[in-house]
Amino acid sequence: MTTAAPISSAFSSADLPCSEAMHWHIHLQGRVQGVGFRPYVYNLAVQWQLKGVVSNGLDGLHILLQATGAAAKAFYETLISQPPDLAIITHCQLKNVPPHSFDDFSIQTDVVANQTPNLWITPDLATCSTCVTEMNHPRNRRYRYAFTTCTQCGPRYSIMQALPFERHFTTMQPFEFCAACAKEFTNPADRRFYAQTMSCATCGVSIQWHDNSGAELNVKPEQIIDAAAEAILLGQIVAVKGIGGYLLLADTANKGAIQRLRQKKQRPGKPLAVLYPSLDALQHHTTVTPCEAEMLTSPQAPIVLLPIAPAMHTALATGELAPALDKIGVMLPYAPLLHLIALACNRPLVATSGNISGAPICFTEAEALMHLSPIADYFLTHNRPIVAPQDDSLVSIPALYNQPILLRRSRGYAPACPTYQPQQPKSIVATGALIKSSFAISHAQQVYVSQYLGNTDSYEAQQSYRHTYNHLASMLQMQPQVVVADMHPGYFAHAFAHELAAANGLQVHTVQHHKAHFAAVLAENNLLEHAAPVLGVIWDGIGMGDDGQSWGGEFFTFEKGQMRRCYYFDYFAHLLGDKMAREPRLAALAALQDAWPQVPLPQGMFTTTEEDLYRRMLDSYNGIKTSSVGRLFDAVAALVLGISHQSYEGEAAMRLEATARQWLGKNALANKDSYFSSGAHYHRIPTASLMQAIALDASRGKELGYMAAKFHRSLVHVVDIIAGHLQVQDIACSGGVFQNALLVDMMVHYLGSKYKLYFHKHLPPNDENIAFGQLVWVDRIEGAGG
Repeated sequence: MTTAAPISSAFSSADLPCSEAMHWHIHLQGRVQGVGFRPYVYNLAVQWQLKGVVSNGLDGLHILLQATGAAAKAFYETLISQPPDLAIITHCQLKNVPPHSFDDFSIQTDVVANQTPNLWITPDLATCSTCVTEMNHPRNRRYRYAFTTCTQCGPRYSIMQALPFERHFTTMQPFEFCAACAKEFTNPADRRFYAQTMSCATCGVSIQWHDNSGAELNVKPEQIIDAAAEAILLGQIVAVKGIGGYLLLADTANKGAIQRLRQKKQRPGKPLAVLYPSLDALQHHTTVTPCEAEMLTSPQAPIVLLPIAPAMHTALATGELAPALDKIGVMLPYAPLLHLIALACNRPLVATSGNISGAPICFTEAEALMHLSPIADYFLTHNRPIVAPQDDSLVSIPALYNQPILLRRSRGYAPACPTYQPQQPKSIVATGALIKSSFAISHAQQVYVSQYLGNTDSYEAQQSYRHTYNHLASMLQMQPQVVVADMHPGYFAHAFAHELAAANGLQVHTVQHHKAHFAAVLAENNLLEHAAPVLGVIWDGIGMGDDGQSWGGEFFTFEKGQMRRCYYFDYFAHLLGDKMAREPRLAALAALQDAWPQVPLPQGMFTTTEEDLYRRMLDSYNGIKTSSVGRLFDAVAALVLGISHQSYEGEAAMRLEATARQWLGKNALANKDSYFSSGAHYHRIPTASLMQAIALDASRGKELGYMAAKFHRSLVHVVDIIAGHLQVQDIACSGGVFQNALLVDMMVHYLGSKYKLYFHKHLPPNDENIAFGQLVWVDRIEGAGG
C-alpha cells in the first residue's frame, strides 16, 4: 500500500477491553472504492468468523461488526496495516455503536440518502497481469475478450455516472451478468468476487468495425482484432476507442503512414507516442531502468519518455516519430483491447490521441466519425460509453533525479489529488490557466484536480472543459461557495469563473499566475508551515504579472505565510504577443535589443525587409514586456540552432535540451562554464548580457552542444547566486521550464548537496498545477495577506 499522507486514526478505547460481543462501526476514507476492498473485508471477516456488513458510502467504506472489543481492534488494525494493494487509507475510525441484528457477514449496496459525497474517486486502472494471462490463454473463457477486468484493474473514473462506485452507477449498468459471470461475482473464492466492471463475451461489451464513412463492415466479431491489425500492417490508420477516448494507431516502421497521419492530423513535428506490445519487446530495443519499468507497468501506465536507442533507429521510423529529438514517448498496453491489437501486430505502433491538433480527444462515436473520418481509414469501436474523456498521461524521469515528473496528468491519475488537506469548509472552485488547462475543486475536505483539458483557446476544448466540470460537480453534488481565477481577463478560465460566480451570487477571487505556481509546489511538499524561508524559482512561458507585464522568469520568497517577488530576469519586449511564441527568432531579436555592442543574428533568419521592420518596431516599442525564461529558451534555440519557427509549443526548447544532453553525453562542463559571472552580486538578472554572451559564442563558432549545455548550466548558476544572496537553504521549483529533465538533473547535480530542492510530486510543473495553486492560495495564503 502507498499512503499519500499520515493516516488519521481514532477508536473508542474505553470500550475495547470488553470481552462480550458488542457492535462496532469501522469507517475508512481515502482510495477505498474500486480497489477490491469490500470483497477483501468480506473474506477476512468470514475467516475470522465475524458477523456484520460492509458497504460503499458517499464518504468512504463502512463496516458494521459484531465482535468483542479485542477482536474488533485486531480486525481494524489488520485492515489498516494490510489493505488491498491499490488502496490508500487516509482516515480511519473504530467506534462502538448501538446493537444491530446480523445472521452472517454480507456486502451491502444500498446508499445512505442525503449524504454529501466525501471520498476519493479512483482513477482508471491498467489491465493487471493476471487478466492479461487469462485473455491470452486459449482455454480460458475470456480468451481474447477485449474488456477483461477484475477488482484490481479496469475503467473507473471514465465510466462513473454517480457515486459511490457501484456497477449500476457506471456505464456498465446495461450489461447484465450471464450465469457464469453471476456465479463469479457472488463466489467469495473467485478473484472476481464483487468486481463491478467484470463481464465476458457472452454478456459484456462488444466491438464493431467500420470504415471511415461510418458503414459497419461485414467481419465476424472474433475476427475484428485481426482485421484491425492487418489494416495497420498494410499502412492504414485505425481509430480505436480506448478507455478515455479514441487513439489513432499506425505502423511505426511505415514512414508513409506516419507522414500521412501527421498531415491529416495537422501535426507536422510534434512527437508521436509509441505503443510496445510488452516490456520484453521494449527491452529488445533499449535498456529500461528500474524506475522506467516501474512506471510503464504501474496501474497508471503512462507514456514514459525514453532515450532513443540505436536499435530503435533501426526498427522504427524515429525521424518521423520524434524529429530532431533524442527521446521518444513509449507506453505499454493499458487496456485489454490494446493488448490484443498490439499482440496481433507483434510490433510497436504509433498511438496518438484521436483528435485534430489542438482539439480535445474524441470520446463519442458521433464525435469521432465527424472529426476523425478525414484521418482514419477504419474505426474499431465498442458499445460501452465513456463519461469522462481523458488523454494518456505523460511522464519524464530525469537520469540523476530518478523521480517521475508528470508532464501531462490524465488517465490513471485524475481526479483525486492526495497531497493537500484543505482548511476552509467552503466548496472552492479554481478554474486554472489557458493552454495546459485544468480545474480544481475543494469540497467536503477533499481536493480534486481534473484531468488535462488542453488549450482552451478553441471552442471544442472549452466545451470539453465545461462537460468535465459539470460531470464532476454533479457527481460530488457540489455548488461553489468560492470561485478563483487567473488574473488574465483573456483566458477562457477567467470568463468561466465569472459565469460560475454570477450563477451563484459570488465574487471572483483572482490569483497571479506565478504565485499560483509557487503555492502549488509549496503545498505539494508540505512547506506552507515551513519554519525557514523558501525560495521559489518559477519559470515558464508567460503569465500576467501584478504590474501588467508578462512574467515568466521569477524568484519569490515565502516566509511566515507571506509571498514576495524578489528577483526576475530583466524585461524585454513581448514583441507581437503570441507570434513570438511561434517564432523563436522574434524572441532572439527582442532579448538582444538592449545588448551592446549589437551582435548580428544568424544569416537567413530574417529577410532584410523583415529585420528592418522588426528593429524599427523595437526602437519605438512601448508595449507589454516580459521576463519569460520560456521565451529565453526560444531565443537561445534561435541563436544556437538557427530555429526561426516552431510548429508546436516547446519545440525549440526541447531541441535545445536534446542538443545539450547529447553533447554532455561525450563532454563535461567546467565549473567556470556559465554565462553569469561567478561571485557577481546581482540586484537584477541581466537578460541582455546573457543573450549577448551566447551570441558572441555563436559568432566565434563554439560547438552547438557546448553553448546549449552552458546555457542550462547558467540558469542553475543564477539560482545558486540568488539563493546565496538571500541566504536560503530551501528551493522550490515550478513552471513549464521545469519539464526539462536535463535542467532538473543539473539542479540536483550542482545544487543538491548545498540546498534542499523541492519539485512537484503529484502534479505537472506546467500550467496544469495552476488551478491547484489558486485553490491553495485562497484556502491558506490569501487570508494571511500573502
